[in-house]
Amino acid sequence: MKRNNTFFYQFFLMMIIIPLFIANDQPSADIHTGVLNPACTHTGMKAGQMELVGTDSPVLQFDFGSGKVEPGYRQVTGNMIYKKESGFGFISQVPVKDINRKGKDALRGDFCTGSKPFYFAADVPEGNYEVIVTFGDRKGESMNTVKAESRRLMLENVATKKGEFRTDTFIVNVRTPRIDSSESIRLKKREIGYLNWDDKLTLEFGGSKPCINAVEIREAKEVVTVFLAGNSTVTDQEREPWAAWGQMIPRFFTSGVVVANYAESGEALKSFTGERRLMKILSIIRPGDYLFIQFGHNDQKPNSSAYVEAFTGYKEQLEKYIAEVRKRGASPLLITSMHRRSFDENGKIFNTHGDYPEAMRQVAKEEHVPLIDLNAMSAVLYETLGVEGSKRAFVHYPSNSFPGQEKELADNSHHSTYGAYQLARCIVESIKSEVPELARHLKESPTYNPGNPDPFDEWSWPVSPFFESIRPDGY
Repeated sequence: MKRNNTFFYQFFLMMIIIPLFIANDQPSADIHTGVLNPACTHTGMKAGQMELVGTDSPVLQFDFGSGKVEPGYRQVTGNMIYKKESGFGFISQVPVKDINRKGKDALRGDFCTGSKPFYFAADVPEGNYEVIVTFGDRKGESMNTVKAESRRLMLENVATKKGEFRTDTFIVNVRTPRIDSSESIRLKKREIGYLNWDDKLTLEFGGSKPCINAVEIREAKEVVTVFLAGNSTVTDQEREPWAAWGQMIPRFFTSGVVVANYAESGEALKSFTGERRLMKILSIIRPGDYLFIQFGHNDQKPNSSAYVEAFTGYKEQLEKYIAEVRKRGASPLLITSMHRRSFDENGKIFNTHGDYPEAMRQVAKEEHVPLIDLNAMSAVLYETLGVEGSKRAFVHYPSNSFPGQEKELADNSHHSTYGAYQLARCIVESIKSEVPELARHLKESPTYNPGNPDPFDEWSWPVSPFFESIRPDGY
């Protein structure tokens, strides 16, 4: 991608998105095209959305490629750009290619591919959706990674051999800011237009050779929802090179669980409530669901209106969250804040979070709530990587590492995709011991030890097309 992404987004925000911030109920705009959809509101069916059918049959079935079309499927060819009239199509800055191998099998005889990651979007109402993707090539190998919405990692390095086909299933949470007829989440300006908040289910296909034969989308009603409440170190970061563990963790769950990540950059316990993000979660959380709670980075800032003292206001806020979740028959889980990249002269992590991690530990013990001590695990991780090596876990990149990046990036609070993935593995490992009933829904994975992290040289991440040099809110 040759264009300057920073300029593109600044121009887009000025011309299209900022006016929409005035009211969440105004028509929404597509982040990639900037085209307003006057029929879009946050309630009911939208223009182009196809009517949902029962869970016994797929909501939407798409056959990718220019060859024969499987009966009952809609054909998707590489030149089919998303339009609100059709309600589905590609959104891509690079050409999407059709490959037709022919043969009797209409579904697997052709596929779509691209030299860089490309997006496919379908209009659907708010809800949880089971997505079934078929990969493969009769005459070659394929390597596929799938992200959903705002760069949520769903499938990682799905490989097929020549003539081999594979079908994988995952669950995607699609949401809007709407709470009820009179209340909505108060989004920040930079959130307007994010893929997490539009009226589509968006899939990003990448990898060294993605080969997409088919996609099926159906309602997923009987799933456990893991809600996430937190800040920039948890949220689905929309653009490269920023990342957080909350957008990596969906990859580790089976299709019995969906992750609904309501975390946002710059949030603290008080502001998360004030912006009605907690209200939104409480309006839809059900018995058997979970709320993972990680705050601390922004709660500790004395000059902020969201400031709370560790052993008084911070504990009180956590107790309120816990009580509200339990009222609804769901289960809270507390996560201590991971360390910032701050080393002392001996190469040991220096605690910049003061008493907040200990205050959370106390609440967990007093309220009998499971605790994931990411604060302790991240110290081991960063010290193992070392003073210099730990930069790879954070957003440290020389200038021109990404298109349009004119200056060096050096951020010791926000994580790279590698660092976010390692922290997600810390979370997953702790779920196994702290929440065994939820651990039943984890995919099989090797035991993870932050003292022996995945080698950086083996990390593979298809870089998404959009980049931003402006650091997320909070630090």
